[in-house]
Amino acid sequence: MTARPPEDPRGARVARRVAVDPETVGRDLACLVLTVVELLRELMERQALRRIDEGDLSEDQVEALGVTLMALEQRMDELRDHFGLAPEDLDIDLGPLGPLLGSGP
Repeated sequence: MTARPPEDPRGARVARRVAVDPETVGRDLACLVLTVVELLRELMERQALRRIDEGDLSEDQVEALGVTLMALEQRMDELRDHFGLAPEDLDIDLGPLGPLLGSGP
């Protein structure tokens, strides 16, 4: 007995697109986790810049925030290198919405 692919609301069959390769599952998982971390890092950076522009932070807070964000970026570089990933490997194409990490136009 063969499993039928699930159907979408319009009745068309949806093809299964999950291909798991036991040789690369660790790297693929690292890529997914680092993608989420990179998205959060970019959001934190944008929030920090907004707060700086609005004058919500003292000079000491701005300095501490800058040091922290630079350290986080450096650690992300190290983790990407460790898993053999390029920055573009962490971006996900969301189709009509464009790239997840905003590396597009």
